[in-house]
Amino acid sequence: MMTAETVRYGLIGAGMMGREHIRNLALVPGAIVTAVSDPDTEQRTLSAAAAGGARAFASHQELLSSGLVDALVIASPNDTHMAILGDIFAAPKALPVLVEKPVCTSTADCERLAVTGAAHKAPIWVAMEYRYMPPVAELIGEVRAGTVGQLKMFAIREHRFPFLTKVGDWNRFSERTGGTLVEKCCHFFDLMRLVAQDDPVRVYASGAADVNHKDELYDGRVPDILDNAFVIVDFRSGIRALLDLCMFAEGSYWQEELAATGSAGKVEAFVPGPARFWPGGGERASEILVSPRAPKNPQRRTVHVDETILKAGDHHGSTYYQHMGFNRVVREGGAVDVTLADGLTAVHIGLAAEQSIREGKAIKL
Repeated sequence: MMTAETVRYGLIGAGMMGREHIRNLALVPGAIVTAVSDPDTEQRTLSAAAAGGARAFASHQELLSSGLVDALVIASPNDTHMAILGDIFAAPKALPVLVEKPVCTSTADCERLAVTGAAHKAPIWVAMEYRYMPPVAELIGEVRAGTVGQLKMFAIREHRFPFLTKVGDWNRFSERTGGTLVEKCCHFFDLMRLVAQDDPVRVYASGAADVNHKDELYDGRVPDILDNAFVIVDFRSGIRALLDLCMFAEGSYWQEELAATGSAGKVEAFVPGPARFWPGGGERASEILVSPRAPKNPQRRTVHVDETILKAGDHHGSTYYQHMGFNRVVREGGAVDVTLADGLTAVHIGLAAEQSIREGKAIKL
């Protein structure tokens, strides 16, 4: 817990997502990014400038020993998280950490991190931004209020653009990302657990690499990441959840469509994709649709989000709301919203889905 008025942030990983964190932290009262680190000269220079002249370091070790920060944000490539977290845990002063998803990329790393992370004496918050999208938060609120009755089914559709180009093309191979269903979709498996308030027991998936990246070569290798999948997750209570992912559907008006259905009705949330990828570049509002079974009278409403918050990132305002929560924990103490255990469970589900596709069978958890 901090008592100082200003929280100084250090950013580890200064690429595209790192700069989204910088833009959102600029909207958080009392937050300042004082240091950034990245082995890529161009990326750390761009991010240091975006942060208003933050100190730039070539390595996270230099940043950790600088004494310039009160809290850390990790936005580096997935497969670097374990080593970075290990250095953070070994540092003399335990600093609060917001670590981007997925927190790690393999079962072995999950097992190690569950042990090493438990000994860290400061908060660890795993960045599951989709929880904080205002329309998603409203859907969760409706479920909690009993609008759907007893929840039985939860479906998530994400029809979106292909993976973007990243420095070193690290996101083109499963060995670095954990696979599409870990890299991209751990968000959704986290949401499934949050909405169901239950633990998964079985995963079945079908997916492939059908359209994207097939004409790309990196050191003679074609990318192996999936670009579409269906994933079914069965929960202990009998609730079932479905993910419908397509990454060659950027012409869709809604990027995410979520539906929670129960004994009394259905609640749906509709979320547009990033404005910068849409013709004209204008922001679009999200919507909620409540459909009771009786009387049959669907009610649709618009979810309004401040345009300044929308423009600060590609995740419909969620990065800002997440940072407000993390900043509160850094300042005041208390429990994080998304624990290390939550992050590790989401990775386990994604890894099981990838395994299910490879082996053509359901995977028990």
